[in-house]
Amino acid sequence: MNPTNTIPHTAGETERDSSSILLISDLAGYGKVATAAMLPILSYMEYQVFNLPTMLISNTFRYPKSCSLDTTEYIQQVLPVWKELGFHFDAIATGYMVSVRQARIVADYCKEQAALGTAIYVDPVMGDSGKLYNGVTDEAVRAMREMISVADLIYPNYTEACYLTDTPYRKDGVTEREIHELIDGLRKTGARSVIITSLKIKDEHSGQHAGSAVAGYNADNDEFFLLPYTEIPTELPGTGDIFSAVLIAHLLHREPLRQCTQKAMDAVYQLIELSRGLKDKNCGIPLENYLHVVR
Repeated sequence: MNPTNTIPHTAGETERDSSSILLISDLAGYGKVATAAMLPILSYMEYQVFNLPTMLISNTFRYPKSCSLDTTEYIQQVLPVWKELGFHFDAIATGYMVSVRQARIVADYCKEQAALGTAIYVDPVMGDSGKLYNGVTDEAVRAMREMISVADLIYPNYTEACYLTDTPYRKDGVTEREIHELIDGLRKTGARSVIITSLKIKDEHSGQHAGSAVAGYNADNDEFFLLPYTEIPTELPGTGDIFSAVLIAHLLHREPLRQCTQKAMDAVYQLIELSRGLKDKNCGIPLENYLHVVR
């Protein structure tokens, strides 16, 4: 599969001016997270962006109260209509799945689209800090393995990589050798290229903490890379989604995975720095003010 494949046009379809991408993830009414964070970035980078929400959320979960709507039934009605109309996308990026049933419906659709040449990017949103999010079950982890089996690129955080490969979570950090083993385990599920975020690196000889990094493997040139970063002591929702959007935007410009990953890391760092003075950090970063950063 090639992330930059051109999808054949159906009869009567006009020529596209730019690559098209479908976002399949949750959509917040108030807050720059998930689809609401990725859409402005990808649009600014001149892609045609479409969306299929997996859940509608009133606001980010950082606020003391929220409400949500599971859209699985809607998705099940939408996909046959899109197939009948002959809609295809150059790329699909998936995020949070509400249930095992929903994940399997989306996984089946991604498999069908991948067979037509669509690039599949999967963010297996399941947990963090060594634990699964509330409501995410072991069955959901198994369903996510189905999803990543057809992915051109997956980018779990360290916690999610551990659950997907049945690897013990090491709170004190991992060595470079253990990172290689994690990546090999993820590739055995079928994923071509892999990025693992939020890694705490441990020196193999001293056992001491050696910083934080993002690790990756590019199947196109059989390259392993480790990119260090400096942690900023603040928490803002949506930074992972910003990372995803910038990463995909540059990948679709045919740039190497290592370079795209570094650009995504740099953009997240700059956006966090620019947002230090935000009064309401629960809403996420006001991206429209800083889109020049993602170039």
